[in-house]
Amino acid sequence: MSRHMPFHRIAAFVVLILAALWVLTGKMSSVGSDQVQAAQPAPKAEAAPKADASLTTVAAMVPVFADHARVIRISGETDADKSVVLASRASGIIAGLNVVKGQRVAAGDALVTLEGPELQAAVDNAKMLLDQRSRELDVDLKLQASGNLAELTMIGAKSAKAAAEAAVAQAAAELDKLTLRAPFAGIVDDVAVQKGQWATPGMPVATLISIDPIVVRAEVGELDVSDLAMGAKAHVDLVDGTSMDGTVRYVSKVASKVTRTYPVEVALANAGGKIPVGMTAQITLYAPPVRAITVPRSVITLSEAGDLGLRTVDDQNVTHFAAVTLVDDTPAGLVVAGVPEGVRIVVAGQDLVKDGQKVDVVAPPVAPAETVGTNP
Repeated sequence: MSRHMPFHRIAAFVVLILAALWVLTGKMSSVGSDQVQAAQPAPKAEAAPKADASLTTVAAMVPVFADHARVIRISGETDADKSVVLASRASGIIAGLNVVKGQRVAAGDALVTLEGPELQAAVDNAKMLLDQRSRELDVDLKLQASGNLAELTMIGAKSAKAAAEAAVAQAAAELDKLTLRAPFAGIVDDVAVQKGQWATPGMPVATLISIDPIVVRAEVGELDVSDLAMGAKAHVDLVDGTSMDGTVRYVSKVASKVTRTYPVEVALANAGGKIPVGMTAQITLYAPPVRAITVPRSVITLSEAGDLGLRTVDDQNVTHFAAVTLVDDTPAGLVVAGVPEGVRIVVAGQDLVKDGQKVDVVAPPVAPAETVGTNP
């Protein structure tokens, strides 16, 4: 066997060495590339825009305007629409007592009648004299027509008849005084006399009341009287649980010298007479509607001059002070008027900014406890 290595084995060995070198060279290149890339700094992420740190942040809401009628509550009691004490107009014995306590009567009903036969006789005599004077005048008229009566005599006959007519009217008026009649329909609340009793002119005889409508009388304070008007609607709650709507029929223009309050009357329908006089009542009245908003109490602030108001922001996020008028204080919040349209109400941070200051405005993360009348 030849001592020399075959050619094909030498070729295979060379190929094996070259392949090993190729593999090792590629690995080292990859490692170097990885190290270079690792050594390079990573690109920085783009920073998010930041708010201007110099601006004060406030929370604001858009107000909702509505017509608000302020509620005025006062206490009072029911009373009769009319109440009169009827008195005797003549002297005499009470011959007829036609009513009892609690009786309903119509206007013109005879309640009490006094004895007076002499007055009736006076009426009868006056009528007889009038009849005589009328006959005499008829005869004189016929004589005058024939030319047989002087003008002066005719004048005397006419005067005599007129005097007789006046005498009849006077006698009838005196007789009418014996009967006491109801001046209006109502209920006899009291009878102060008895049949057979002697009555004198001016002596109380009976008390007559009218309770349809029934009136609730109360008094309103100085700050509320200007908001009330006759004819306005009212709501009345009676102590027995009855609830009714009525009408303001009277508002006094003169205050009580002691209480400085003004009398007010509210009329209620009482056709059946179920509501009695003297019952305690709670009256709810309403002031004229005012264009206003309802805001939380916490948003109210003061201007440098001490005026009550709200802090607002316009569409340029610039703050302003809006002076307001307190309309009402409700469980939902304060009802105020005077806020201009088209602004937002600052509900947080209002005491940290001044007029004309530009601010960063955000919506409240959680609605305040009192947000009736506002929208975020």
